[in-house]
Amino acid sequence: MPIDAAKALAAEPRSGEISWTRKDVLLYHLGIGAGVPATDPDELRYTLESRLHVLPGFATVAGAGSPGVISGLSMPGVDVDLARVLHGGQALTLHRPIPVEGTATATGRITAVYDKGTAAVLVMRTEVADADGPLWTGEAQIFVRGEGGWGGDRGPSARTAPPAGRPDRVVERRLREDQALLYRLSGDWNPLHADPGFARLAGFERPVLHGLCTYGVTLKAVVDTLLGGDVSRVRSYATRFAGVVYPGETLRIRLWASEGSVRAAVSAVERDDAPVLADTVVRHR
Repeated sequence: MPIDAAKALAAEPRSGEISWTRKDVLLYHLGIGAGVPATDPDELRYTLESRLHVLPGFATVAGAGSPGVISGLSMPGVDVDLARVLHGGQALTLHRPIPVEGTATATGRITAVYDKGTAAVLVMRTEVADADGPLWTGEAQIFVRGEGGWGGDRGPSARTAPPAGRPDRVVERRLREDQALLYRLSGDWNPLHADPGFARLAGFERPVLHGLCTYGVTLKAVVDTLLGGDVSRVRSYATRFAGVVYPGETLRIRLWASEGSVRAAVSAVERDDAPVLADTVVRHR
């Protein structure tokens, strides 16, 4: 079996130094669609170095996104075909605002391996801290098709009841045709997002957008529309990737606000509102 659950869970955590500059932050913000309109003062806080605030989603690519999904696939006990891999979900907990530039230690390990029958799910947790203490904790769910069926723990259900009632806000964001090509410059070089041949091999009609790009676009919409543009108010953010997004499509982001949290549902407008993010919650101050 390509995935040895016991070996993966017993492996020692991997630690390494990561660093980033304001240029990396600016590139990430552009990769998730910031800067439109280019002279909008609200957008300049994401695109002008003298006013820069770091959207918490940057944590998923800081230090070129390592350790993360790709790193998880190189852990002991894991030997799988990249064409069978999908990012199933992402959670992020912020311990304090992310500095514009920094150096930190990232420590990652696989904390769970679930047998879903026709697939396996690896849970990769990453703890990041700098000289002043913890910065953030990330948790990626890595979905590997065709690797289940060994009789292991199926794991908890990540699905929750959909929000009730009409959304408080509905935001639409049109993606660029080259959105994936721009976003991948932040460190996710998976050819699924750029190479048509590889995408077909993986079962898609054309390259798909990174799930973490949609993740970032959605968080920015929440911050800009319901949190007054204040990135420091975000405490945590979790989602399940429910479907693919193709570059050039329009995202419809429905938002339900309550005390201390925002729930979101994201769909692709041009494909009859096909769901792309579900079970999405932003907790805030």
